[in-house]
Amino acid sequence: MSDIFIGTCGWTDPALLRSGWYPPGHRTPENRLRHYATRFPLVEADSPYYALPTARTTTLWADRTPPGFRFDVKAFSLLTGHPTRPSALPADLRGHPRDETLRTEVWTRYAAALAPLREAGRLGTLLFQYPPSLVPGPEAESFIRTARERAHDWPFAVEFRNPAWWETDRTASFLRDLGATAVATDTREGPRQAPVTTPHLALVRFHGRSPHWLTGTKEERFRHTYTERELAEWLPRIRSLSTRTKELHLLFNNCCADAAAEAARTMRDLLA
Repeated sequence: MSDIFIGTCGWTDPALLRSGWYPPGHRTPENRLRHYATRFPLVEADSPYYALPTARTTTLWADRTPPGFRFDVKAFSLLTGHPTRPSALPADLRGHPRDETLRTEVWTRYAAALAPLREAGRLGTLLFQYPPSLVPGPEAESFIRTARERAHDWPFAVEFRNPAWWETDRTASFLRDLGATAVATDTREGPRQAPVTTPHLALVRFHGRSPHWLTGTKEERFRHTYTERELAEWLPRIRSLSTRTKELHLLFNNCCADAAAEAARTMRDLLA
């Protein structure tokens, strides 16, 4: 049986901070992360998707969490083909063409910034979430393969937002060949399982079951309070996954108020 890690996608979402989930007095980044780490052993760091992190920041993340804690870290938007604001890039790169040379330089800086997490044993995986616009085909596979070759010695997980990727058996063999973890999801369509593609990690992201998934504002897309029954649907799948990997990560992304933290707690109780 694998070690099961449960957590939320982010720990500083404004809605979570307003919800009262953090005890009074926990107003600093240090206090919040230290408190979070007493409740869950895993968190997804999503801020690196929006801007490149710094080594100082990730060193502090490692220092403020206990041994055995895991950070799954989202890849910077440019690395996954998402629209990227010029202001999100380092100043010296903003005028550069959006090509593989730029992505290689961005990857180099991204990897250097995350090195303290890996060296401290806190890194779970890098999460490359690809947009709906990335449709299956040779060009898309080449794009992903190039990203994997840059990150050849890093843990690497892939989430596809275009469902067509899972309408062919080729996707599973493609990810196995890359040594990449296939990410399963839960959305308004319900559970979408992904095959186990690496022996060391399986990952499930629970996005909520909003009817506005992929169409509304961020708040509308992720506004959902999971019921115990909805989470219990996953128990047989989770038990099956846990027999085939070293670690299983369950992350809750229904980030309105404290809904993700409550869903993570409920899932932990169900599995207990």
